[in-house]
Amino acid sequence: MKVRLGAVSFLNTRPLTVALEQEHAPFALSYAVPAVCADELRAGQVDLGLIPAIEYARSPEPYYIVPGISLACRGEVLSVRLFGERDPGKIRRVALDQSSRTSAALLRILLRELYQLDPEFITAPPDLDAMLARADAALLIGDPVFRYRQHPSLDLGQLWRELTGLPFVFAFWTGRRDALPPHLVKVLVQAKAEGWGRIGEIARDHARQHGGEASFYQHYLEHHMHYELGEAELAGLREYYRLAQVHGQIEAAPPLRFYATD
Repeated sequence: MKVRLGAVSFLNTRPLTVALEQEHAPFALSYAVPAVCADELRAGQVDLGLIPAIEYARSPEPYYIVPGISLACRGEVLSVRLFGERDPGKIRRVALDQSSRTSAALLRILLRELYQLDPEFITAPPDLDAMLARADAALLIGDPVFRYRQHPSLDLGQLWRELTGLPFVFAFWTGRRDALPPHLVKVLVQAKAEGWGRIGEIARDHARQHGGEASFYQHYLEHHMHYELGEAELAGLREYYRLAQVHGQIEAAPPLRFYATD
């Protein structure tokens, strides 16, 4: 019986999943946007999910984290951006990408911490023109951002770095306590290493399937995305949970629980 993995369908997760798609791999993958991955894990439709970091803290039952792997950034991330009104002080309403939960909570924190703003928030499909027709600013995440990368915007990864000096962790593999034995934890870690070695291939495949320049996608994966979950990333995650609690996005900052590796 294969372990059911709920994976994210964006380009930035491919280095974590491409090596798991082989027929003999001990996992059965399904793909969705981050918010849906979280819902599927909570409903028991998958055993392990690459879920938004905020959903780990919001789960009514304790989840466990696969150590050493994350979807993170150490500054400008490119694919999590706030578009629209150039002067944050004039933002009164924000349209949030319905695919996002961690980034939506992060945006609320950043607007309060950096600009002392508490605007109205609405949720919408990731269509920038439609979102800006209803709001002063719009949060987009993932692949939909690429087509608008020349538009004026604020990068949430960069703003977090300016606020805290720490990396930001968007997502990680997580599930219930007994979902993953130690030998499969190692398989996921090995898959990350293999995927990193295939960045060029991943970028070229994405360009063939979706258009755009492979060189841009490769630079994005190599220089803007970050896949470790070391001490600096854990410090950033803990600070995110602390601020999320301060700003009412979660009830309490959760302890970080990890699957055993042996």
